[in-house]
Amino acid sequence: MKMGMIGLGRMGGNMVKRLLKGGHEIVVYNRSPEPVQEAAKEGAIPSSSVEDLVSKLETPRVVWVMVPAGDATQAMIDKLTGLLAPGDILIDGGNSNYKDSVRRGEALRAQNLHFVDVGTSGGIWGITEGYALMVGGEAEAVNHIRPLLETLAPAADMGWGHVGPNGAGHFVKMVHNGIEYGMMQAYAEGFEIMRAKKEFELDLYQIAELWRYGSVVRSWLLDLTANALKENPDLEGIKGWVADSGEGRWTVFESIDQDVPAPVITMSLLMRFVSRQDESFAAKMLAAMRNQFGGHEVKKA
Repeated sequence: MKMGMIGLGRMGGNMVKRLLKGGHEIVVYNRSPEPVQEAAKEGAIPSSSVEDLVSKLETPRVVWVMVPAGDATQAMIDKLTGLLAPGDILIDGGNSNYKDSVRRGEALRAQNLHFVDVGTSGGIWGITEGYALMVGGEAEAVNHIRPLLETLAPAADMGWGHVGPNGAGHFVKMVHNGIEYGMMQAYAEGFEIMRAKKEFELDLYQIAELWRYGSVVRSWLLDLTANALKENPDLEGIKGWVADSGEGRWTVFESIDQDVPAPVITMSLLMRFVSRQDESFAAKMLAAMRNQFGGHEVKKA
């Protein structure tokens, strides 16, 4: 199948490689030319501009956008809207807010264009392991791009699904990432507790490895944790500063909007904020209060 891919970052570039290996014909464009040149070496068809990419596709055209969520995605969709013809399919595989995807679907439908939002999970391992694809959009458009989805997924019949109308794909991916926050936080806290038990001299890598088999807490995240501990048992040189992509926040906002309690996901998000504080004023306040009511010792900076 022939498709255009715009955005050749870590995810987009690897997705192109997997699609090429699957026998698809991929036209590529990236704002900086180097990734385009690299993709061309793999067998992709290079293009010098968005207009050039569209001109190299046949109707009904399929264009997959993998650029940063927000303004960059909106600007690219606006540009493509003026270049595509009725019946063409535009796919957003980035981490867009599902509300934006609902709105974009309605706007493109009014111009007789198909919009598909694909929540994409798999990170840097997707090229070999396959990507989990949560797909939102009209059945006609999803069925048309099915060969692409089956190639990108771990297998043709697993790891991907048409979960609902426009917005549903990115909504499910948002919740997926919220769950991911909670799982990561639980692992991090558990390993810190074990590390603090100095008298047992626990080997955290050994424990991570044995938990990977037979344990009820085994998971791919645990596999990756074991990899990290094997390479750097004390995590030396790593600053405890944790970013968030935005989807954890959106999941918490949605839980509030829907009156659904999500304390674990919410707390895991807040703990990421704590990681960014070199010195917590709130912690100072706690120490000061304990000193005031109980005379507890205050450690001086």
